Amino acid sequence: MESQVRGGTRWKRFAVVMVPSVAATACVGIGLAQGALAASFSVSGQEFKVKAEHLEGWGFAQYGGLDSGYTSTEGDKKTQRPVAISSFDRAEITKMCQSVKTEIPLIGKSIYLRLEAGPDKDHKVEAKNLYIDVAQLDADATFTNIDIGVAAGDKTRGPALKDPSVKPGAFAQQAEKADLRGVEQTAWATTAGTFKLSGLKMRLGADPKMECF
Repeated sequence: MESQVRGGTRWKRFAVVMVPSVAATACVGIGLAQGALAASFSVSGQEFKVKAEHLEGWGFAQYGGLDSGYTSTEGDKKTQRPVAISSFDRAEITKMCQSVKTEIPLIGKSIYLRLEAGPDKDHKVEAKNLYIDVAQLDADATFTNIDIGVAAGDKTRGPALKDPSVKPGAFAQQAEKADLRGVEQTAWATTAGTFKLSGLKMRLGADPKMECF
């Protein structure tokens, strides 16, 4: 990876949620330890999976945060989880699949909820002011005019910082455009100003194959 990245830069199977250097990881870790990064709402005790053939986003920014939420579906205990907050002014997604697995103790089975949308290039998922609180992500990624190591408070791309408690000097990265293909990610929360799901299909069942990946 070049020390200064301009134009379209591509990393094969680049984990976007991971900051691109040891120093950057340390900066985010220090912010979490000091309680500088906070969640904007309480999340459930279940992470979910999202798969997409293609995600094209404009006005991209990413920085570290903490999601405060429940440790399980019981809802009796809470915890804080470190996440990478990926945000976009606008995004279009093709062949999106979202799934969540829920254990049903009384019947000893798992139930899967699967959602599909954006079946082709003429019927995409469209989102504005999109925030994704990501735990893990794999994709083929191309960034246009990327800045790595920009101060969160001085970033010029992407929607406003998700949480006002993010320190203005905290590590962030931004790009004019992010083009992700073969996306597989787990996340704790998604927030959007608008979220248009063309060709929406939702199914509930007990077959493990209903998981997106």
